[in-house]
Amino acid sequence: MSPTTTIITLLFFLIPTTLSQNTTFTFSSFTLRNITLLGDSFLRHGVVGLTRSTTVPASSSGTLLYNNPISLIPNSSFSFKTSFTFSITNTNPPSSSLNHFSFFINSTTSFISLDFHTNNNHVGFDFNNSSVQKTVDDTVVFNFTSGNLITSWIDYNGFNKNLSVFLSYANSSFSSSKPEEPVLSVEFDLSEYFKKTEILYLGFVGSAEGSTELQQIMNWSFESFQFLPVNQTQNKNSSFHHFGYQVEDIPASNSTKNHHRKRFVIGLCVAIVGPCFFFVLLLVLGYVSFRKWSSLNKLKKSKSSIGCPKEFGYKELKFATKGFHGSRIIGNGSFGTVYKALLVSSGTVAAVKRSRHSHEGKTEFLSELSIIAGLRHKNLVQLLGWCVEKGELLLVYEFMVNGSLDKFLHRELSHECDILLSWVQRFNIVVGLASVLAYLHQECEQRVIHRDIKTANILLDGNLNPRLGDFGLAKLMDHDMSPVSTLTAGTMGYLAPEYLQYGKATDKTDVFSFGVVVLEVACGRRPIEKEGQEMVNLVDFVWGLYSQGKLIEAVDKRLNGEFDEVEMKKMLLLGLSCANPNSDERPSMRRVLQILNNEALPLVVPKVKPCLSFSSGLLLSLDEIVSDFDEGLSSNQFSCKIKIEPS
Repeated sequence: MSPTTTIITLLFFLIPTTLSQNTTFTFSSFTLRNITLLGDSFLRHGVVGLTRSTTVPASSSGTLLYNNPISLIPNSSFSFKTSFTFSITNTNPPSSSLNHFSFFINSTTSFISLDFHTNNNHVGFDFNNSSVQKTVDDTVVFNFTSGNLITSWIDYNGFNKNLSVFLSYANSSFSSSKPEEPVLSVEFDLSEYFKKTEILYLGFVGSAEGSTELQQIMNWSFESFQFLPVNQTQNKNSSFHHFGYQVEDIPASNSTKNHHRKRFVIGLCVAIVGPCFFFVLLLVLGYVSFRKWSSLNKLKKSKSSIGCPKEFGYKELKFATKGFHGSRIIGNGSFGTVYKALLVSSGTVAAVKRSRHSHEGKTEFLSELSIIAGLRHKNLVQLLGWCVEKGELLLVYEFMVNGSLDKFLHRELSHECDILLSWVQRFNIVVGLASVLAYLHQECEQRVIHRDIKTANILLDGNLNPRLGDFGLAKLMDHDMSPVSTLTAGTMGYLAPEYLQYGKATDKTDVFSFGVVVLEVACGRRPIEKEGQEMVNLVDFVWGLYSQGKLIEAVDKRLNGEFDEVEMKKMLLLGLSCANPNSDERPSMRRVLQILNNEALPLVVPKVKPCLSFSSGLLLSLDEIVSDFDEGLSSNQFSCKIKIEPS
C-alpha cells in the first residue's frame, strides 16, 4: 500500500461517518456538507482544488473524501458507475513523474485507484500497488495539463468483471457526451480485493512535486449497486432483479438498530476528539515533510551545482565496514565517527565518515559535501563519494594509511606508531599545510575558512605527506565579503582569542590555528598540557623561552639535535608570528608560504607576548565555544587564561 493510501486509511477513523449499502449522490458543485478535505485541498466557489495554486514550483498534495462510506453486503456482487469533471493547469511543463490526479476506492486493507499521470498523459489503473497503464489514444488528442475541462466516466460491472474508463472534453457548462469507446478497459474482479471487508471509502487525491500544477474538481456523481444470487434471496417481495442477480432490501433488526445506535455514540465521541487529533497529526506530518523536503532540496542543489562524486549505496558501505563495527573505527571528528572500509566494487580501502544523526549533523554534512567536492589540491583528502539513505549521512574518502599527525607527534596515545618524524619530514608537513591553506584562502573562487585546523585533522599518506581533512565546520564566503560565523566552534588550544570573544571566523583565525600546529610539530607538545597541577599553554611556553633567549630549548627533545638550527628558529618564530594575539599582526597564508620557501623575509616577533584587550563582557559561554576536544581530555582538565581589561 502506498504512503498516501496509508495516511488516508488512518484518517478514515477520525471522520464521523454514516454507513450506506447502495449509494447514489450528485454534486453539481461542492459544499462541505458531505465531504472532508485533507492536506492542501481547498474549496472555492463550489470547486475543490486538490493542490495549491502557486506562481513558483512547489510541492503539495490534497484529498477529497466522501463522508459516507459504503457498507458491503456479504457474498454480494458490487457494481458502480461514476463521472466527474476536472481540470489541471500547469504554467510550466510537467517536471516530475510524481504529479498525478486519482479517483480511489479504499478499504482498510485494499485499494483501487484510477490515476491520471499528468507528466505523460497516461491513464493508469492501480490495485494494491499493481498497476495497468495506457496512453490516451493519440486520435483523441488529450492534454491533461492544458487547463481544459475534461469529463471522465468510470463504469465497473460486477457481473462480467469489467472496468471501463471514458474521457471527453467538456464545455464551460460542464456538459459533454459519453464516448462510445473507452480509453481503458480492464478485466478485473473487485470482489477478490474487498471480500474481507464490509466498508469502502471513496474520493480523490492529487499530488504535485516541485510544480505549479493546480488540480481542480468541478462536479461528481456516483451510483453503486449490490447484487445477491437469486437462490440466496429469501424475501423476493423486497427485491428486484438485474443481470440475473437480485438486489437485497435488508430489513433492520433490533440488533442492527442497536448496532447503529452504538456506532452513533462512537461517532459522536470521535467527532469531538477526532478534529483535534487530526489537526495535530497534520501539523506533525507537515513539519516532518517540510524538514525532509528542505534537507533533500539542499542536497540536490549541492549535487547539481558542483557535480558530486559517486553516490554509494547504504548496503555497500554497511558491508564494507562490517556493519559499522567498533573494530573498524579509526577516528572521530566534528562530523562524526570514521570507519575503515573495504569497497568490494573496486577492491580499494576507504574511510567512511558517519554523522551523529542530528539536524546539525545534516548541516555539517551538506557543508562538507558542497565544499570538498569542488576543491582540488594535492594536500587535501580526496572525496570519493557520499550516501544519504535510511536516515544515514555518509561521506567516503580515500584512506590515509598513516592516520593523523597527532598520533605521530604524541606517541603516548598510540603504541602502534613506531615512526619518529624527522626534521625534514616535519618541515615538509608544515610547508604542505601552508600550501593548502594558501589555496583555500586566496586561490579559490570563494574563500574557504576551515575553522578547525589541528593535528588531528591533518592526515598523512603513505609517504608522510600531509592531507587536510574534516571540513564539517568549514564556511564558504566571497572574497569581497566580511566572513561572519553564527556559532563559535572548534577545539580549545587552537582557537584565536578574538574568535573566542566575538565568534567571528576569518582567514586570520585559521592562521592562528596554523601557528599553533607549527609549534606543536616543532616542539612535540600538545597545545595545552598538564605540568604538575597547572595546564600550560604551548604558545605561552614557547614565547616565554623566546623572551629568555632560549627559543631553541622548545624543540622536541626526541630529535636529539638532528635538525637545522637556523631553519628551526625560523619555523618557531613563524609559529609565534601566526599565533600573535593581535590578528592584525598575523601574516597571510600566502606570506607564510613565501617565508617557508625563502621567498620573503621573516616577520619581526616581539620578545614579550602582546596582551590582548577586550571589553569586559564576554559574548559567548564556554559551552558555546567548545565543540570538540582532543582524545583523552575533558572540559574540566584544563583552563584557558585570557587577560581582560576594562573598556
